[in-house]
Amino acid sequence: MDLTQRIGRRLHELRSAAGLSLDALAQKSGVSRSNISLIERGQSSPTAVVLDKLSSALGVSVASMFEAAPAPAAAPSPLARVAEQPVWSDPASGYVRRNVSPPGVSPLQLVDVVFPAGQRVSFESAERSADIHQLVWMIDGVMEIGHGDELWQLNPGDCLAMRLDAPIRFHNPGAKPARYLVALTGARP
Repeated sequence: MDLTQRIGRRLHELRSAAGLSLDALAQKSGVSRSNISLIERGQSSPTAVVLDKLSSALGVSVASMFEAAPAPAAAPSPLARVAEQPVWSDPASGYVRRNVSPPGVSPLQLVDVVFPAGQRVSFESAERSADIHQLVWMIDGVMEIGHGDELWQLNPGDCLAMRLDAPIRFHNPGAKPARYLVALTGARP
């Protein structure tokens, strides 16, 4: 199964678990019913902004949208081999994210991000039913990160802590790709 299909299946699982119809999720997220349906059927690859709106409405982190559900009788594996870690590229900005952590084993989620030079992504979703905390640790390059009314410039080695409770903006003002690690906790599995 490719990643677009995995995201679609996961979205359907999360929506069903929340007891939401397509119309209810559309109203709650601000994403059209037809777009949600296309994503669930694996016929559309959502942008990072759309994934943020959907995950926010479902009370999960964006990283949760890439997890595969474990087999019914199988316990989740504590090991996530690099070849099995889902890698996704935002069709709008070209940023690439890799879910590093094994799904369903820990309340901590790790995501490795490579963000192209000059690109921007803004997540306007602020209200979530889950209290999600995020750390961004810069590995290479430079990023400007806005959280609500605050703006920070991160350089290699810098680490920024924030709650996902306000709009967040990411911008790579540099001439080369930036790489950073995101650690999230507090999301519902």
